[in-house]
Amino acid sequence: MQSLGRTSTSRRALSLAVVSSLAVLGLGLGSVSAAADGKKSDGAKEQDNQREKPEAENENRGGPELSTLLPCIGRPDGKYFIDQTKLPFTALPGARSLSGVLDGAGYQMEVPANWNGELVVWAHGFAGWGCQLVVDAPPMRKYLIENGFAWVASSYSRNGYVIQQGVNDSIAAAKLFKKLVSKPKRTYMTGASMGGHITGVAIEQKKEFFDGAMPVCGVMGDRELFDYFTAYNQVAVALAGVTVPYPTLTNYLTTSVPAIRAGLGASGAAKLAAATKNLSGGERPGWAVSYGFWDSFNFLFSLAVPNPGVVPAFPASNQNTVYQLDADPAISDEEQALNQSVSRVSRFDFPTPDGTVSVPAIHGTFEIPVLTMHTLGDLFVPFSMEQIYARRAAANGNREMLVQRAIRDTTHCGFAEAEYNQAFGDLVSWVRTENRPAGDDVLDSAAVAQPTFGCRFSNNTGIFTGSRFRGAAFAPCP
Repeated sequence: MQSLGRTSTSRRALSLAVVSSLAVLGLGLGSVSAAADGKKSDGAKEQDNQREKPEAENENRGGPELSTLLPCIGRPDGKYFIDQTKLPFTALPGARSLSGVLDGAGYQMEVPANWNGELVVWAHGFAGWGCQLVVDAPPMRKYLIENGFAWVASSYSRNGYVIQQGVNDSIAAAKLFKKLVSKPKRTYMTGASMGGHITGVAIEQKKEFFDGAMPVCGVMGDRELFDYFTAYNQVAVALAGVTVPYPTLTNYLTTSVPAIRAGLGASGAAKLAAATKNLSGGERPGWAVSYGFWDSFNFLFSLAVPNPGVVPAFPASNQNTVYQLDADPAISDEEQALNQSVSRVSRFDFPTPDGTVSVPAIHGTFEIPVLTMHTLGDLFVPFSMEQIYARRAAANGNREMLVQRAIRDTTHCGFAEAEYNQAFGDLVSWVRTENRPAGDDVLDSAAVAQPTFGCRFSNNTGIFTGSRFRGAAFAPCP
């Protein structure tokens, strides 16, 4: 299972199958999209497969990450490996490819003959807990090469939810590009889902390294994503009026969830949907169909954490969650009673001797232009992540350095190729000219609730608009 946010029609067909697989496995952030353009090939004509050992920075500002506490899955020795025969890939016409292994992480690079001197660093999303490390190409690869941009991507040296490792290995690969190719005049960072989290952390830790950034469908609220998973499951239990142990047991999906469903009934199910709407971003277009899609296969129930034998503990809490059933910020008597009935879970952050934690935070202290995209119907990494990011940026006086765009799609990272291309092109223009592009106001709840919200930047070119993920979920745009 590779990273997120890919394009093409086939991503639609694979969405449900991949998400369902994740749900069955009880895994966290994974892919619900299909592969990007340009399949890898063992027959690359121009490549560099040397093992490089530059002065890579391997500081761990985020403490021991989850994958350091658990062995990878699939090998008796629990060790990660790279199939080096799969690293070489065929460059697009007019470009050359380079690949190899750097400090335990695979890397790939592609440089057009007419390179404009600008480099894009791509951060892939969650790749599961398996032992094989795989590199992922950026979804706008074709656009990059055709417009003179070079790109570099790392597999990271571990799988799992490895934010700091992703930051370190991505920057190391970018430094290697300078050694193997040339020093870029500008460097952009972009990533999807967990890669968005990596991007958000990288541009704050290494402010001098990047000129612009584009995190998409990103975990921009860092650990608040896991709070959301926990909040959903705890309110479901309360609304159902059943007793479910926490931490959840290994038979949670097969035994506890059916009991919760039975206890909810029609009234409880409606209240769970209402609470989830407010937890995930509030009233917005496409909600009913989007919720129906994610709820149809118990997806959010599958993310009840921690789960003994899979995750020993997790940095998640609903201690400060305020559950609401409508858009009125005032707490009604019914909502007051609901909040009192929900069990509260304390966070465990894998503390280290120096006081750091396992999930590095995004503070909103970036100093470069940042353009984000997020689908409105995503309930895996919900739209609320963008609202959290906007509030943090505003608190640090960075609101004008952040442009956010809503895309009318139900899936996680369900962007069309045209949407990726336009967003990246607009970011580049912003960096070069200092003219800030247009975006959507994700903090204006009245605007977000409008039936046309997200129309401005949604582009169905190349997408079957009758799909349940787009056309059937959203009213036609004017």
